[in-house]
Amino acid sequence: MRRSILLVTAATTALVLAALLVPLSLLARSHAADRATADATSRAHSLATGLGEALAGGPGSGAPAPAARHAAATLVTSANGPGLPRTSVILGDGAVLGSPAPVTDAVRLARYGRAFTYEPSGGGRTVLVPVQGVAGGTAVVHVALSDEQLYAGTLASSLAFAGIGAGLMLLGLLFADRLGARLVRSTRRLAAVADRLAGGDLTARAEPSGPPELRLVARQLNHLAERIHGFLTAERENAADLAHRLRTPVAALRLDAEGLRDPAEAERIAADVAALERSVDDVIRTARKPLREDGSGPPQADLAAVTRARADFWLPLAEDQGRTLECTAPAPGGGPVLVRADEAELAAAVDALIGNVFDHTPEGAGMRLTVAPAADRASGGGRLTVEDEGPGFPAGHVPARGRSGGGSTGLGLDIVRRAARESGGTVEFGGAAGGGARITASFGGPAARRPADTTGASATV
Repeated sequence: MRRSILLVTAATTALVLAALLVPLSLLARSHAADRATADATSRAHSLATGLGEALAGGPGSGAPAPAARHAAATLVTSANGPGLPRTSVILGDGAVLGSPAPVTDAVRLARYGRAFTYEPSGGGRTVLVPVQGVAGGTAVVHVALSDEQLYAGTLASSLAFAGIGAGLMLLGLLFADRLGARLVRSTRRLAAVADRLAGGDLTARAEPSGPPELRLVARQLNHLAERIHGFLTAERENAADLAHRLRTPVAALRLDAEGLRDPAEAERIAADVAALERSVDDVIRTARKPLREDGSGPPQADLAAVTRARADFWLPLAEDQGRTLECTAPAPGGGPVLVRADEAELAAAVDALIGNVFDHTPEGAGMRLTVAPAADRASGGGRLTVEDEGPGFPAGHVPARGRSGGGSTGLGLDIVRRAARESGGTVEFGGAAGGGARITASFGGPAARRPADTTGASATV
């Protein structure tokens, strides 16, 4: 923007200065020529008056006397000098007093009694003034101006005009640069606030500055931030309220479990109810968390350890349904697979992937969980692949929030998608080698940049 403003200002100023200073330069040149011509004409008339007295003679008189000729030559010599126009007198008999001058048609025309000025082909300007009533016929005063004498002083004025133009151009560019810098600063401040909002800092606000249009944008951006903050707060409050309402039925389930006669069955169901209570508490804590991350640094968790733990949790149910549940992950001694994710959220994502197999495949269909570190071990991150032996995804269908293709809400896979995106990764859906479904969730390392938009995710099929 700043460069564009400077270019536009430079072009506009140059056009205006050209339209103003070029005519002024031409006018100064014309004025100098007219002034030099008027001075030469005055000199010619003054000399013609003196010559008329020195060469006076009646009609039919012969050539001027030597004394008169000498007096006329003295007058002509005094009219010439360094820097003065070249002055000559052409007598009626063709003799030339002073500087050499040709007897041209213009001289012959002047002998008829007409004084005039003309521009010879060689340049400059010539003034001819006839002197009548002298001995030997009409004499002609010949004053020749060169181009240098005709336009004397115009170079200095042209340089002065050029200096004025350059000064005005610099002032215009300086003003445009200050204006452009002000606009750029205001625009960059708006962009910085927008970037902070995109990064999750909903407390960021823009200070209206700059031209009215940018101040309007700043006010609207602040209004948008307020609206987003209000919507997110309301959504999180609703989620917390809904989770809190689950406490009552969960408590009832715990009482029912305690009343079972079979102690082993009661203990197992009580453990499940306790896990459900912890999940509800996690939902409430998550909903009550500040919208902006604190300064404790990005979260991180071991994808391999979490996957092994959740596979062990689901293994009894898989055995009850005659399923095989294979988990391939780096051993604890082989080093962790650190990813940018909260451990509870990562566990919820793994549970969603495993639970999705239980919900949408027939009993007896096995599953395989494979954890692998990212190709670039220096940056961290890992990949979790879940394959099942079920019917797979319908042709051309990509699961999305509210649309899973299996009669559910699709929120389980959305948990996985959101966790992957918040870590800087992606989720891919495809088919397994045996014909079932394959879901690959890639998670970025702890140093990965959290994307601004975490409300949805695009999947690759």
